[in-house]
Amino acid sequence: MMTERREERTPPHIVALDPEVAARIAAGEVIERPASVVKELLENALDAGCSYVRIELEAGGIERVRIVDNGYGIAADELELAFRRHATSKLRSIDDLEAIVTLGFRGEALPSIAAVSTVFIRTRVKSEAAGSSLLLRQGEIVERQSLGLPGGTSIEVSDLFANLPARRKFLKGRQAEFTAAQQVITQYALANPGLAVTLLADGQTVFTTSGSASLTEVLACLYGVELVQRLEHIDAERHGVRVRGLVSSIGHTKATRSQQSFFVNGRWVRNRILNVALEEGYHSMLLRGRHPVGVVFLDIPPAELDVNVHPTKSEIRFLREREVFSAIRHAVSLAIRQNQPVDSAVGASPPETDAMVQQQLIDLVTSPAIGPDCLPAPLRAMPALRVLGQAGSLFIIAEGPDGVYMVDQHAAHERIIYDDLSTQLAGNTVPVQALLEPSLVEVSAAAMDALQSYGDVVRAIGFDAEPFGDATCVLRAVPAVLSGASPSDTLQALLEDLAGGKERSEMQDRLLATMACKAAVKAGQTLTLDEMRFLVQRLEATSRPRTCPHGRPTMILLTTSALERQFGRR
Repeated sequence: MMTERREERTPPHIVALDPEVAARIAAGEVIERPASVVKELLENALDAGCSYVRIELEAGGIERVRIVDNGYGIAADELELAFRRHATSKLRSIDDLEAIVTLGFRGEALPSIAAVSTVFIRTRVKSEAAGSSLLLRQGEIVERQSLGLPGGTSIEVSDLFANLPARRKFLKGRQAEFTAAQQVITQYALANPGLAVTLLADGQTVFTTSGSASLTEVLACLYGVELVQRLEHIDAERHGVRVRGLVSSIGHTKATRSQQSFFVNGRWVRNRILNVALEEGYHSMLLRGRHPVGVVFLDIPPAELDVNVHPTKSEIRFLREREVFSAIRHAVSLAIRQNQPVDSAVGASPPETDAMVQQQLIDLVTSPAIGPDCLPAPLRAMPALRVLGQAGSLFIIAEGPDGVYMVDQHAAHERIIYDDLSTQLAGNTVPVQALLEPSLVEVSAAAMDALQSYGDVVRAIGFDAEPFGDATCVLRAVPAVLSGASPSDTLQALLEDLAGGKERSEMQDRLLATMACKAAVKAGQTLTLDEMRFLVQRLEATSRPRTCPHGRPTMILLTTSALERQFGRR
C-alpha cells in the first residue's frame, strides 16, 4: 500500500513590521472616517482648555477638516514630539490610569491622523513670543516654521486616506460623512455648554453656540425652542453616582433614540445600558415604539470606569453597572413623576390636549383604515365613558364627551391588575391562594439560580416556591389574582424574568407586569355588558389609564369632529 508523501514545509519567519506599516495599522484602529478626525481633534482642543472652537468641513470632511481653538497651544520644542506614537501630556505614570479625567490619553490620535493624511498645524503657547507650524504628509515632516500667531492651535487635515485607496473607497458620500461628523460636534457642544462652537460646511455656517454655559440654550440652537419647552430637569444622586441633565416630558417622544445623549465625567459615550436605564425611568408611561429625548450627565469616580475599552474611546465600561443603571432610572423616574400632571377626578371631562402633543401622537397610528384622526386617549385625564359594546372580542366600544373610545380589553385589564398588585405589594398584603396539591415545576438552570438568589422577591409577590432538586421546584401557593392562570407557566415566566439580573426594584415591576399579563382577560374572550362596564370603571380609577404596564396604549379616541368629517358632515 502506497502512502502519500507529505511535503515538508518551513514555517514563515517572525519579523517586526516596518514602522510605516505598523503606523498605518494603528491609524486604522483610531481613524475610521472624517468624524473620527473631528472627534480626536475636538477632544484635544477641550483638554487644552479652550473656550472657543471653530470647525470647518469640506465635502463632509473627506477633503478637509480644519479646527481652530483658543486653548493652551503646544510649546515649540514639543510640537514634533506630539506626532510621535504614545506621546501624551495627559499621563505620567501607571497610577494615572486609575484616575483618567481628560477626554483622550492613548497618545495615538495625532500620529494616527498624520499617518493617513496631510496635516498642517499652527500653534502658539501664549507665554512664548512666537508660534510654530508643521507640515506633515503621511506621517513624514515636510516643513517646519517659526512665525507670529495668536494663542491656541489651528490644525488642518486634508486628503484623508489618500495613501490608502482601499480605505478611502469605503467612505460614504459627502452628506453621510458630514452627518456623522455633525453628530460628534453636536454631542460635544451639548457636553460643554460653556464652549462657543461654530460649525461650517463648505463655507456655510451650520450652527453657532454662544458659550453662555446654558444647556437649554445649546439645545434650543441644535434642536429647536419647542423641544426645550418639553424638557424636565433631573438631578439626583444614588449609589455614589450623580445624575443630572434634561429629559423630555411624557407627551414628547421620538420614533428613534437619536436625541438621547450620555456623558460620563464630560466624555460622550455610547452604551446600550444607559439608553435602557433612561427609558426604564418612564416605566409603563411610554407608548410602545416611542423614545424620550435625554441629555444625561453622569458624575462617577474615575477609578470606577474603564475608558480604554475601544481605540476610539467611544465606549466605556462601568465597575458597578447595576448601580449606574439604578441611579439613572431613579433620577428620571423621580423627575417625571414629580412633574406628571395630576389626573382629574373620575367623571370630569378632560382638558383639551395640547395641539403639539396631538401632532406627535399622530405618528403612533399606523392603521390606514382609520387614518390620522384616530388618536390615543388624552394624556392628562380619562373621562367617564358609556359602554356601547364589544368589537371582535378584542375591544370595548365606549362613548365619551369628545368622541368614541376603542379600549383594548387585555391592555386595560393589565393596567388595573398591575396597579392593584403594586398597592398590595407596598402594603405587604398580596392575597395568596394555596394550591390543593403542591405542583412540581421544571425550570432552567438560570431560573433555578434566580429562585435561590431572589426567593424573598418571589415570596413577596405571593408565590410559595422552593428548589426541589437540580432542575425542579415545588410550588405550594400562588397570588390569588393568578388562580385562573397556569401556575407552572406563570412561575417559569417570572423566574426567567428574574434570571435577567435586573435591579431589585425593577425586578418587582417586571414581575408584577408579567403577573398582570397572565391574569388579564385575553384577546378573543367575550365579555358581558356588565363585565365591560366594570372593567372601564376600574380603568378610570387607575393612576395611568392610558397605557398598560408594558407601555402599549389601552385605548384610542376617534374624535367627534373626525367622525363628522368621515360622514361628510363637515
